[in-house]
Amino acid sequence: MTNAKAPVKVKPIFGALYKDPAVFAQIMQRIENHFGAADYFSPEHSFSETEYYRDEMGADLIRRYFSLQRLIYPDALVHMKHLSNQWEEEFSVDGNRAINLDPGYIHGAKLVLASCKNFSHRVYLGRGIYGEVTMRFENNEFTRLPWTYQDYWNHRDDLHSIRNILIRQIKEPTECEP
Repeated sequence: MTNAKAPVKVKPIFGALYKDPAVFAQIMQRIENHFGAADYFSPEHSFSETEYYRDEMGADLIRRYFSLQRLIYPDALVHMKHLSNQWEEEFSVDGNRAINLDPGYIHGAKLVLASCKNFSHRVYLGRGIYGEVTMRFENNEFTRLPWTYQDYWNHRDDLHSIRNILIRQIKEPTECEP
């Protein structure tokens, strides 16, 4: 028999999809006020992988990834998703989102994203939130799964950079990490 063990801390990340950089800046202020400082920002990527969001958010969307300095326990993902949903709703205009936030985390071996939608490859985390292993990390690189989102796959270099920050944090903990 194996006894339950406390989980290791993970690196919180967000994928943001938006049109107006001012909305992104306002959301970043809320995120940093609530969760602490960001320690990585990807460049602004043009979002062209799908037209799924076009009717709601318009064309010429920007995709950006960022991570937070303070490591968290994996079960904090539920709280992150609830707050993200709340902020998306607060910034909505006429029922249409001005920003889409995808909270998740990077563990040494995987990228996990939160969702409110159940599916065969997602597990229930609690309070209406599901978790999905979106990519695995093996042989020094992220590997694609059948459900990996194309934009995450296209920008896995950003995720690799975030993972490298996590690995440095684990090897050399700072006073900033509780």
